[in-house]
Amino acid sequence: PHELIIKKNGRMRQILLILKFMKNKNKLNMINKSKIILNIILIVLFVSCSNTNSITISKLENSPSYENSNLSLNDIKNEDDKHIFSFKVNDYELGAQTQNNFNFQIANSGKGQHIHLIINNNPYSAHYENIFEKELVESNNVILAFLSRSYHESVKNTNAYILTQIGDNGIDLNNEFLFYSRPKGVYKNGDTEKILLDFYLVNTKLSPDGNRVRATINDVVFYIYEWSPYFIEGLPKGENKIKLELLNNKNQLIKTSFNPSIRTIVLE
Repeated sequence: PHELIIKKNGRMRQILLILKFMKNKNKLNMINKSKIILNIILIVLFVSCSNTNSITISKLENSPSYENSNLSLNDIKNEDDKHIFSFKVNDYELGAQTQNNFNFQIANSGKGQHIHLIINNNPYSAHYENIFEKELVESNNVILAFLSRSYHESVKNTNAYILTQIGDNGIDLNNEFLFYSRPKGVYKNGDTEKILLDFYLVNTKLSPDGNRVRATINDVVFYIYEWSPYFIEGLPKGENKIKLELLNNKNQLIKTSFNPSIRTIVLE
């Protein structure tokens, strides 16, 4: 298939560790030992099913494609320890609400479409005008900017982003990169039901026979073979941990900057 997602968790690993522990408890008779093992296994299975099996990811579809939209960089000026970014945007309206055919709620910015600016793969800042200020605190700054729909889904055509570097220029921008975008921050009310999972790829592609992304969500593992937006369902309230890894076709971590990416979000 064009897209394949595989899920697994650490339930069997937990059971094996329990069995190994119980094997060393020689003072227990065989009957009591068997009862304890069975009870513990049932508890582990119940907790694992309750906390992880309900988490799923699905491809997000029906967004406008914006195939002809374009983002280019005019200039970056350094003034008073702040950098002024100036972009040119074509065939894309910053500040407009993105029209879609979704029949569900998803977190959306009331300020409309915008530019996601990511510095050294840190959490993005959203900018609703093509000229804005941004403080750069590192000695070297890898800068990714891309067009974003009002609900924070990235525009993925080849002209909708820029990648540049300011500072020591210590990173080869020809390398393969995965930049983390969503989810981010705190989710409330109806926004907690379906949560956007989105990332930005540069100089690489995904396929069943090539590179892939491993998304680990609260210890549940998904392998993603298509660069698309996804939405996550079944997350519990409270803190949730998301880890994204760019892998080769042998499921080995690709040695490149900002790989892996780890974030924690909160559902209230």
